Amino acid sequence: MSARTIAVYSLKGGVGKTTLAVNLAWAAATLSSRRTLLWDLDGQAASTWILGHEPIGREASAAIRREVDPRQLVRPTAVERLDLLPADASLRELDVAFHALDKKNRLARLVEDLTGDYDRIVIDCPPGLTDTSDQIMRAADLVVVPVIPSALSRRALDTITAHIQRKKGPKVTLAPVFSMVDRRRALHREALEQHPDWPIIPMASAFEAMTERRAPLGSFAPRGSTGVEAVAALWRRVESALAGLKA
Repeated sequence: MSARTIAVYSLKGGVGKTTLAVNLAWAAATLSSRRTLLWDLDGQAASTWILGHEPIGREASAAIRREVDPRQLVRPTAVERLDLLPADASLRELDVAFHALDKKNRLARLVEDLTGDYDRIVIDCPPGLTDTSDQIMRAADLVVVPVIPSALSRRALDTITAHIQRKKGPKVTLAPVFSMVDRRRALHREALEQHPDWPIIPMASAFEAMTERRAPLGSFAPRGSTGVEAVAALWRRVESALAGLKA
């Protein structure tokens, strides 16, 4: 099967984007036994931290400019078959770098260079609707969009959808996912009823523990626990969606 790229992206922060990216990368490597790379493109470097590395140096943006081969920056993780392309503070200026380069497919070309080494590439994206997000949309086969069951979060998804529809060229596939769901809240239950086919990632303290444990949920939580089962179910949906895409 050809390599596929999954971006985890949101217009706004605080919606569980990074934990989702790390857990999907874990699922690809562990549940599907695929050679997987998590590319942390968020200047906050949270995925880098969770996967056991320190966000030091300023080489991450140099790789975007092709001053450094991205493959030289790849680091192993404690998860078998899962590597990390770490972020650092230089990515806080990533949008400026993409704008200055004026090469609309730069990220897609860099991803293509990496696909010979991996079966799945998961990108943890910075939030916002910018030149960087446009690069990501052109590079990804599937864009997973975490959505908190709220009007503002749904409005953000609608904004992303409308933005993509205005763009020329191939259209990326969006895969909305309910994130940080608390079924005790009436508003959350109502949102789930409106979109019963969307995958659900529950609100759970175990997800918050990832930053303390510095590991994906599946590396320390029991198999069969609510969080791990939700991640596994989502991953099955992602793999099914990828299988349905044209080569």
